Amino acid sequence: MDPSPGIGTFSVWDYVVFAAVLLISAAIGIYYAFAGDSRETSKDFLMGGRRMHPVPVALSLTASFMSAVTVLGTPAEVYRFGMIYSLFGITYFLVVVITAEVFLPVFYKLGITSTYEYLELRFNKYVRLCGTIFYIIQTILYTGIVIYAPALALNQVTGFHLWGAVVSTGVVCTFYCTLGGLKAVIWTDVFQIGIMLAGFVSVIIKAVLIQGGISTILNDAYNGGRLNFWNFDPNPLQRHTFWTIVIGGTFTWTSIYGINQSQVQRFISCKSRAQGKLSLYINLVGLWTILVCALFSGLALYSRYHDCDPWTANKISAPDQLMPYLVLDILRDYPGLPGLFVACAYSGTLSTVSSSINALAAVTLEDLVKPHFKSLSERSLSWISQGLSVLFGVLCIGMAALASLMGGLLQAALSIFGMVGGPLLGLFTLGILVPFANSIGALTGVLAGFVISFWVGIGAQIYPLLPERSMPLSLETYGCNITHNATDWMSTTEVPFSTSAFQGHSAERTPLMDNWYSISYLYFSALGTLVTLFVGVLISLPTGGRKQNVDHRFLLTKEDVLSNFDIFKKKKHVLSYKSHPIEDGGTDNPAFNHIELNFRDQSGKMDGTHL
Repeated sequence: MDPSPGIGTFSVWDYVVFAAVLLISAAIGIYYAFAGDSRETSKDFLMGGRRMHPVPVALSLTASFMSAVTVLGTPAEVYRFGMIYSLFGITYFLVVVITAEVFLPVFYKLGITSTYEYLELRFNKYVRLCGTIFYIIQTILYTGIVIYAPALALNQVTGFHLWGAVVSTGVVCTFYCTLGGLKAVIWTDVFQIGIMLAGFVSVIIKAVLIQGGISTILNDAYNGGRLNFWNFDPNPLQRHTFWTIVIGGTFTWTSIYGINQSQVQRFISCKSRAQGKLSLYINLVGLWTILVCALFSGLALYSRYHDCDPWTANKISAPDQLMPYLVLDILRDYPGLPGLFVACAYSGTLSTVSSSINALAAVTLEDLVKPHFKSLSERSLSWISQGLSVLFGVLCIGMAALASLMGGLLQAALSIFGMVGGPLLGLFTLGILVPFANSIGALTGVLAGFVISFWVGIGAQIYPLLPERSMPLSLETYGCNITHNATDWMSTTEVPFSTSAFQGHSAERTPLMDNWYSISYLYFSALGTLVTLFVGVLISLPTGGRKQNVDHRFLLTKEDVLSNFDIFKKKKHVLSYKSHPIEDGGTDNPAFNHIELNFRDQSGKMDGTHL
């Protein structure tokens, strides 16, 4: 079964479908730029006026971190390492509960635009500056990988032009972010998650038909040892076990969901706190749906190529290209469907990049521009936030060029989140849950966290894991009718998901490499968080942390936890500060009132800036 001679190529219809997805995304941006909503304020542009409905926000939350990394990386992960990745389903549940019950209540009641404003309110401006700078670095790095990786995978298999794809992605995202603000980002995400699901479903249905039913796919997976759901080995050096995924994964993803500006900005844009929580719980269903699709695609991949692995047979050059290869193999007789799948991978990219650009603009405006230029009018701020969107779009395209040196997709992306997100998660947790933490402790803690997690993270990039730690499963080529001598498989996967251009392959491996640098990449975040918390508490106690008086709004209080049960009590909502009539939604949010949102001229008409 050698699909190579008959493997399809990209047809005209595929390009048409792909272009249509990009155009519709751009059109949504144009629509929100010219639609009648007042865009006088920069907050309206960056926060959607805090009147968003929970369902589109939930779908947007799902889309923005289900990037092409998920579409291409997860099926390849299952193909090579088996179904243990499915344990992330438990991780997502824990993450959503922690975010909705610990972080959302505090951020929502303060009504902030940038999550890093919290750090100044709770500690001081230096802590805020530190958080902001690290966030900007992390997001630009991550976004570069997200733009570049799918372009590379698709280019090598479909012949789709590499830099054409990279630049078109960056330009379209920058375009609709700059014009339409957060509303455009959220509604394009909703459209793009539809495209992602359509792409997955078309691949899964066709694979099931070709392989002769779901039972065949599951049998092949069982015989190939791919149905390995449980591994309770407590060793932190094993790449994926129950503990690394559930504990380490929860830390990594909480730093993405709980405190990452691009996610917080979305659930704070809901009309009320209850709707913000609801959007998170609906998003959980979305996360599970996409996870199931990606896992099943991985099993379908294995079933199709269990006796002829295209990677070992040198038909593709990296595991990330397995999904596009499968698509061109099984959907070649359906013009337009391979294009739909490429659009599916790109929708993941577009949604992530657009949320990053919008979040970077929000953070830079709130944390770096406003504090230093207090006299700027709202009109100027609105223009500046659009200018920032363009600037960050260009920076992310530039970063994609650097990402071309990094290789290996899923792990590189999560490693960056772990290395930077871990210490930041520790910093916010210190502020919200530790009343006696002070600014000296916070700053020392977060810097210690960064030093430790960067030390491990960069060491792990230079000295990759040994195969016995990552436990790749066997791949066969006996079914291929290939004449050249296929290299011994273990030698081709010596460096699983090789994530670096600068690996040090020294003959001697020191204990430092085999232990400290070999720690599972999912623990980078946990390590950063715990070091930050530990050092922060240790330094705060002797430096007067217990004497300070902290405003209860900055902490998670008993009232915040019990507010979930307010539905059963018939009492008025606490936020009854408004004496004017309620004209529209968004009034539950203390960050906004109508005087700020609705600028009316003498005739009583809305004065919106229409570009």
